[in-house]
This record gives sequence, C-alpha cells and structure tokens, in this order.
Amino acid sequence: MLLPASLTANFLRGQVTTPPPSADEPKEEVRLPNGKRQQDEILKAEYHQNLKESRDLVELAKGFQLDLEKDDRFVLSVSSLKKLDDMEKTIKRIRGRLKKY
Repeated sequence: MLLPASLTANFLRGQVTTPPPSADEPKEEVRLPNGKRQQDEILKAEYHQNLKESRDLVELAKGFQLDLEKDDRFVLSVSSLKKLDDMEKTIKRIRGRLKKY
C-alpha cells in the first residue's frame, strides 16, 4: 500500500495549480498605438464584415429566388444548389462572429 501512495504523492507534488481569474477582476485592456481600445476596433471591423456579408447574403437569396422562378417544378439547377451552399456558409460565418460576444 505504501508504493501507490508514494507514487501519488510524487505525482501531485509536480502539479502546480493556479486559481482561475475571477469574473470580478477587470481584464487589462489593450490599447493600440493610436490610443484606441483593441477590443473596440475588433468589434468595429467585425460589424462592418457582418454588414458586408449580410448584403452578399441578400444578393445570393435574390439570385436563388430568380433561379427558382425561372426553373420548372421538376428542375433544380446545380447553380441553385451552389447558391444555397454559399448562403449557408455565409450564415455560419456571421453567426460565428456574433456568438463570440
């Protein structure tokens, strides 16, 4: 019984635990050379990227709608499927950026 206890003691002695940062402690804000907060600039860039991609998404949806109106009920073009895939990828990118915060 002494052997497992001594191995456990040696194993635990090598581990160093650091307490997790508490939610009450303010995080140190990083400033860019121009004096602006880095987090604000990241949010601003992501906002503009979301706007651009949402415009692209609307254009893809309009093109998809036109393709559906043009095709017959028994016909589904490959370009329509490609547009659906592109819309899905765009939505996932936008959602991913929005879920961070």
